[in-house]
Amino acid sequence: MEPLGDGDPRRIGAYRLLGRLGAGGMGRVYLARSERGRTVAVKVVQEELARQPAFRERFAKEVAAARRVGGEWTAPVLDADTEAGTPWVATGYIAGPSLQTVVDEDYGPLPEDSVFALAAGLVEALRAIHGAGLVHRDLKPSNVLVTIDGPKVIDFGIARALDPFADSGLTQTGAVIGSPGFMSPEQVRGERVGPAGDVFCLGSVLAYAATGRTPFGTADSGFHALLFRIAQEEPDLSGLRGPLRDLVGSCLAKDPAARPSLDELADRIRERAPRGGTWLPGEVLAQLGRHAVQLLDSEEPVVASVGTHPPTAPLQDLPSAPPPAAFGAPFTGPVAAPQAAPPLHAYPTAPVTGPYAQPGQQGQSWHSTPPPPVTAPYAAAGTGQAGAETVRSVRKLSRLLCLALFVMLAFAVCDVVVRLQIFGELNDLSEGRVSYFAVDYGWLETKTDLMAVLRTLLLSVTAVLWLVWFWRVRANAEAIAPGRIRFHRVWAVLCWLVPVVSLFMPKQIVNDVCDNSDPAATRVGPYGHRLSGNRGLLNGWWALWLITMVTTGLISGHSWYDEPTIDDQAGFAALWFLQAIPALPATILAVLVVTRLTALQEYHVARRD
Repeated sequence: MEPLGDGDPRRIGAYRLLGRLGAGGMGRVYLARSERGRTVAVKVVQEELARQPAFRERFAKEVAAARRVGGEWTAPVLDADTEAGTPWVATGYIAGPSLQTVVDEDYGPLPEDSVFALAAGLVEALRAIHGAGLVHRDLKPSNVLVTIDGPKVIDFGIARALDPFADSGLTQTGAVIGSPGFMSPEQVRGERVGPAGDVFCLGSVLAYAATGRTPFGTADSGFHALLFRIAQEEPDLSGLRGPLRDLVGSCLAKDPAARPSLDELADRIRERAPRGGTWLPGEVLAQLGRHAVQLLDSEEPVVASVGTHPPTAPLQDLPSAPPPAAFGAPFTGPVAAPQAAPPLHAYPTAPVTGPYAQPGQQGQSWHSTPPPPVTAPYAAAGTGQAGAETVRSVRKLSRLLCLALFVMLAFAVCDVVVRLQIFGELNDLSEGRVSYFAVDYGWLETKTDLMAVLRTLLLSVTAVLWLVWFWRVRANAEAIAPGRIRFHRVWAVLCWLVPVVSLFMPKQIVNDVCDNSDPAATRVGPYGHRLSGNRGLLNGWWALWLITMVTTGLISGHSWYDEPTIDDQAGFAALWFLQAIPALPATILAVLVVTRLTALQEYHVARRD
């Protein structure tokens, strides 16, 4: 740990900084303590990057993705403010050096028993990461921290979110992302990387831990030569023998389908991993003890020089960090069991003026204040308000609603076909191609009335399910973001039933629900509210729904057989047919809206649990 410099802040959010852990191309990492005494690592983004809207959006998505991971084998994300003038994120501090430091500087290659224990811990960490719908994509020795209790995996900075509400903007197909020497062949080729890519990286890390070198050499002979060896040549496994060699070799298969799954690896490792006692050599344990003592002695901020510092130095004064090291590589730290992470909303503090106010944010503090203490699990998104609702799963209700919508979609297809047939026969009759007696006029009227009855029944069932579902997601959104949802919850349901009002007000509520349920929402609207990336889907669905409702209202209460002449009946039947067409895409988009909002809220349900 390095001392704080003159340009370093003394507080970030609710955290008091103790020293500087490292720096990289994305920003700086500080050791800090919370107001309750928990030791954390705070990553602060460079000001140059913070000024780029595209980077801020990606950073917010990465933080939201990392929040879903945290447990026995990983460092949990505890707090973040992605909307601050200079974004930051606080994670649990893991008191231990990186595997790279242990192998390269402190000890050397680990014994076989330690490598199997390392493998067991890394497999469990990857299980947690993949179970959250993520792929780490940058598993390397500097991202593996060594503690007495086992290895901890950190830095999900380039993790790719696979869940429905994370778009592919984090890491796109064709982009080579990773660390030389610890990349998978599919990463080298710029292909889509799945969980099997992490298994390949795991093999490289285990080979490095056992031999002190990477299985495909270094970049000394050229970066492109190293990538070619990873993609085309067999790994150098000299120094490995027996089951460990077989284990590493299977992980390093070129074909992702040929690599073992994490469950298969866990079964193979379980037979070899040491049981009981410590998993590290005595020299490494001694180093961990010295590290823990240094951490306990860090009660006050360490400063590089004697001088007068403001209570909170402005974050925009942070000097640019040197680019070589990957951000988070020196980030060490660890920890207690993960706590429930607070929501990503910024909580404004008292107005700030003077030299410490962020440019363009006069009258508002540069950092966010944490919410009041939580008194119940995820009550009102952590506000602790008495009687506040909790976030409840809407998955079962959504499945019923989607089933009803699919039945409506099937009926809409049949309805379009029937209307087309009726229009065809009436048009032929109008133009004299067939005689009046050649058309079963009574059967046409019967089909029209029968379809109207079926339509009314299906619409009634679907409408009831829709209103119940809408009530539930609106209540969840209020629990996630108290006070941010417009209109009372009763009105949220009744407005669907009020003429004219139903054509615009429900959309405002849907917007609020989506924006405040989306953990990846970063764009800010004209009134300072967050905008979800799902607005395009919502707008398309609403436009088609409006077209369907307005056109239905124009011809409701009237049928083609009420027209006085055959020509008028054919003309009305043509409009009647055209009016049914928008219902098809509108129903499809309605299913997508239901599944998307459900996915967004199930993320918060998982955090509650």
